[in-house]
Amino acid sequence: MGILDTVGEIAGAVAAVEATEKVDPDAGLLTKGIAAVAGFKGAGALESLVEKKEEGGEAQAPDADSDSDSAAPQA
Repeated sequence: MGILDTVGEIAGAVAAVEATEKVDPDAGLLTKGIAAVAGFKGAGALESLVEKKEEGGEAQAPDADSDSDSAAPQA
């Protein structure tokens, strides 16, 4: 399903640029480019999360308690 993944990522990029234009009609090219990249990466991450859930594996965010810094004693 590689082509469907790519189409989803492109749709995410287009949606992010459209949202940017609605929020700031005078947004520059750099702002729109950053929005497009963020939308592309975000849609890809969302699709991979959905695929993991469909496979039965639970995709969980890492626990804040699992950090090595949080295990250090605090004075």
